[in-house]
Amino acid sequence: MKKVLIMVIGSWLLIVGCSEKKQTGVKAPTRVCTEIISVNSQTNGQTYVGIVEEREATAVSFTSMGVVKRVLVNEGQMVSKGQLIAEMDDTQAHNLLSGAEAQMAQANDALERYKMLHDAGSLPEVQWVEIQSKVAQAKSQLELSRKNLADCRLIAPVSGIIGRKMLGAGETAMPSQAVVSILDISSVKVKVSIPESEIGDISTNTSSIIKVEAINGSFSGGAIEKGVQADALTHTYDIRIHVENSERKLLPGMVASVQFTTIQSQPTRQLSVPVTAVQRKADGSLFVWMVDNDSTAHRTPVTTDETIGNRIVVVTGISDGNRVVTEGYQKLSEGTKVIY
Repeated sequence: MKKVLIMVIGSWLLIVGCSEKKQTGVKAPTRVCTEIISVNSQTNGQTYVGIVEEREATAVSFTSMGVVKRVLVNEGQMVSKGQLIAEMDDTQAHNLLSGAEAQMAQANDALERYKMLHDAGSLPEVQWVEIQSKVAQAKSQLELSRKNLADCRLIAPVSGIIGRKMLGAGETAMPSQAVVSILDISSVKVKVSIPESEIGDISTNTSSIIKVEAINGSFSGGAIEKGVQADALTHTYDIRIHVENSERKLLPGMVASVQFTTIQSQPTRQLSVPVTAVQRKADGSLFVWMVDNDSTAHRTPVTTDETIGNRIVVVTGISDGNRVVTEGYQKLSEGTKVIY
């Protein structure tokens, strides 16, 4: 009796164990990342890389040598025409002005005394001309001394933004040595190098779209300045596109993406997927993993065109609204259930 009971219990445990193995053998859905394909509109035209430049740069300097006493502006600061930028030590200029004023006073006093003699007819004409000449020399020296003192103050000749500060307090400034540079960025230029085979397609009125990732902005290009001398090594011509910059968002040195367009250029509607989503079979054909409405993955043959950044244009095989696997496709096989 015991043997029969043991056999029954053993059979029951075997059935339960097989049932559990069967249940645990059910494969769970594979987790993947997907993307719903949508149509992107793009404008025909070649894209180039450009650099933003200031409209005009003005180097501001003292006209004489001296020690800089203080610089009142910083890089990136907006300044107005006539604003004080820096000052030079004016001790010597003040001393020279004091001497010139004393000479002027002495010359005027002599002129008054000699004038009375000249009017009385008791002063030779040659002496009268000589004293007038001395007065004129003293006046000229006084005006020069006043100018030298005024030149110890550096005034902004134009309005703009301080681009670079070359000298600081305590440094010796030489004549015509730039202390700061003032940049006019009310409008800017975008410099682009164009291959010689394409320069003929661009005119001064060719329209363009300029995108700058640094400020996440898009701008319409204006008139174009075309260079006439090619780079000897790269065989490219430099052009500069004028761009309005009233809000001062575009700054010199920013990298820009430039796309030229023509009147005939029309927007094209394209389907694209991440480059990594396109797989290649052993025979060289291409496919993507597409997810159906029942959450099953299927290989879908595709044909592709150009690569744009990290995406590739798909010509045939997928449609607007299809769901394509972008990550996790390594674990898939035909008909695999997925979750996303």
